Amino acid sequence: MRPAVTVRGRSFIFNLICVALNLIGLTLIVIANHPYFMNLSLLFNLVGGALMLVSIGGIMLFKGRMMMSGLSRILVGGTFIVSGLVKANDPVGFSYKLEDYFEDGALAYRIKELFGAPGFSLEFLSNSALIIAVLLCILEIVLGVLTIVGGKIKPVAYSLLAMMLFFTFLTWHTADCNPKTKFVDRDTYAISSPIAKQKLELAKEKKVTIVSQTASELVVDEVKTTQCVNDCGCFGDALKGSVGRSLFPIESFWKDIVLLYLVCWIFLSQWSFRPNTSKENAVFGFATLVVVSFFSWVFGWYFPIFFSVLAILGALWVKRVGGKLLGNQWGSALTVALFSSLLVAFVLHYDPIKDYRPYAVGSHLKWKMNDGVAGLTESELHYRNKRTGEKRTYISGSSEYNNSKIWEDKSWVNTKMVDKEIRPSIPPSISNFKPQIAVSELSKAEMNLPFVADMLTQTKVKRIRLFALEEQMKEEVLLADFSLELYPPEEYQILDTIEVADPDMNDLDITNALLDEKRVVILVSRNLLEANWDEIERIKAIAASCKQKKVPFLMITNAARSEMNTFRKKHQFDCAIFSMDELELKIISRSNPALLILEKGVVKGKYSHNGIPNAAKFAEYHLKK
Repeated sequence: MRPAVTVRGRSFIFNLICVALNLIGLTLIVIANHPYFMNLSLLFNLVGGALMLVSIGGIMLFKGRMMMSGLSRILVGGTFIVSGLVKANDPVGFSYKLEDYFEDGALAYRIKELFGAPGFSLEFLSNSALIIAVLLCILEIVLGVLTIVGGKIKPVAYSLLAMMLFFTFLTWHTADCNPKTKFVDRDTYAISSPIAKQKLELAKEKKVTIVSQTASELVVDEVKTTQCVNDCGCFGDALKGSVGRSLFPIESFWKDIVLLYLVCWIFLSQWSFRPNTSKENAVFGFATLVVVSFFSWVFGWYFPIFFSVLAILGALWVKRVGGKLLGNQWGSALTVALFSSLLVAFVLHYDPIKDYRPYAVGSHLKWKMNDGVAGLTESELHYRNKRTGEKRTYISGSSEYNNSKIWEDKSWVNTKMVDKEIRPSIPPSISNFKPQIAVSELSKAEMNLPFVADMLTQTKVKRIRLFALEEQMKEEVLLADFSLELYPPEEYQILDTIEVADPDMNDLDITNALLDEKRVVILVSRNLLEANWDEIERIKAIAASCKQKKVPFLMITNAARSEMNTFRKKHQFDCAIFSMDELELKIISRSNPALLILEKGVVKGKYSHNGIPNAAKFAEYHLKK
């Protein structure tokens, strides 16, 4: 019988040194490929690559494979648990990101181009995006825990490798995506549809190509532009909400490269693994909690520590007492899946446990609208010597370029200028909070809001009514345009001055007025038709309490005015309703509908439709002061 491969190998000290050097080398290579360190890229790549090659040789020589794979299990397991929990905390938000990837111009275009399949599409998965999101985040957590406790390590290793290959492809696509790239997309339309008729017209103009046409359907090829997803959603909104930004696409890609590398060690060592001993469970469990605690500190959310302890202990306990049916690794997997499913069910019924979105309770919306960071770019100036053909490259504005005075030398010609992004810009956390209404659609409900009435007063313009003596007719002119030279007294008689609505004002944007209000209660619904209105009576009672306390109550939704009026009539609820972009409404709350309480632009409360309190409790919490 072959002796068991141990963590110690031939030399514990030498293996420890080799593993440390391997991780240092890996870190240097990752740093070398970050845009911030491009000037040191060659040096870091050479040093990092050398360290990795030497350390891998040492690990093989001193039989330290189990030490390297053991450390990989801890890092990968802890990362998978936290990554899965962050997604499970907000599965609806994760499903939105998946929907972005399922668009034809996103991930599918890679398949279209790589395999010459213009008809390939992932859009059919959009309707199942939430189910896929839930299954993926539960699978991540289960794989993370099983990696730690050493359960079913062979199927776990294959699953980890498959998942990391997919995620790495996804983040590579995100990092490599060029919004200017064109691809051929093939679509099928019912011949009787308006879109088919439109495509036939475009075909006449040579803008689309007809592949086939029958009595029932039309198939066309059309050149489209890619839809780049700038945020892979790897850690949900956790990084954006905690450190101010998500990982840049290139950072996400290299994060997955690192995880894939570690997973390869686990995969290559799977045949030597055996179930953990009690001592190994204690060591792996403690080390994993260190990893999880680090992420929890970064994300400012310590629930993952509690959940990790519960999941690991639960998996080990079921394996010990589960008997023939559950006393195995499948029982452990089912236990972790159950815990994860309960978490997902809770947040789907209510809202995320930890709200990382810019509309979380305590957020100052005005600050969130102005917390963006400008990007940093530099221009490379390329010169060529007309006589010798020598080429030189300078950074515009650098001391080297300024001192060279090369532009004064007639023997050198500027061949091109290339703008390079050094630091991507970070947009503000909130960019589309703009509730508004067309002035022509204002009803009594909106005009009864004090700040709307004030805005209408402030936007009124003064006009002078005149009587033209020669034509014997009345005229009106803006006061700002009136002068005695243009309208002399012998030709015009001044009747009076009036205030009227500004004819140039089509839409009323209430953003600033809303954020300046002492207190305002907002009913948010991203889709009136799909919303759950089981608690409409509670909402109406809260609106009545607000009216009694003279606190503005209004609704913001994304719907046609006809749908808004139908909603009012159906529920006998004549509240003020304003329009806003559906994407921003999705960010405000995953619940549809939801209640938001603002005080001077600060979010003081937020309730999902399943968590709306009765009017008495709501008044006690929010309407006393």
